[in-house]
Amino acid sequence: MYPPELVAPMKNDLVSAGFQELLTPEAVGSTLSDSQGSVLVVINSVCGCAAGNMRPGVKMAVQGSKIPNKLTTVFAGVDKDAVAEARKYMLPYPASSPSIALFKDGKLVHFVERHHIEGRPAQLIAENLKMAFEEYC
Repeated sequence: MYPPELVAPMKNDLVSAGFQELLTPEAVGSTLSDSQGSVLVVINSVCGCAAGNMRPGVKMAVQGSKIPNKLTTVFAGVDKDAVAEARKYMLPYPASSPSIALFKDGKLVHFVERHHIEGRPAQLIAENLKMAFEEYC
């Protein structure tokens, strides 16, 4: 587990952009289990080589005209139980942080794993998400 003061700026980066933190398994479950419409779940992390570009990319993507109905986030290494619950909804994909999942009417329709984030510029991550938003949102 990471100290709260270490991750606060990284958490606030998405929260200040309109993302709702899902801090408990119950919050994750109630958001994803019977959800109508589209929900974006960002598994945030401290990883500078991947999350450092992921957060700006996600923020760019949600500036478009078509975006998910709900923007949410959990933080790997901090919100342990909430992340574990979110990952249940992301199966069959293996645990990956950071990662980005898009759900439509409670079903996983688009998933961006860490290896699709790491080493890629924020703009490319944003474009990937915008294409998914056009199709599913």
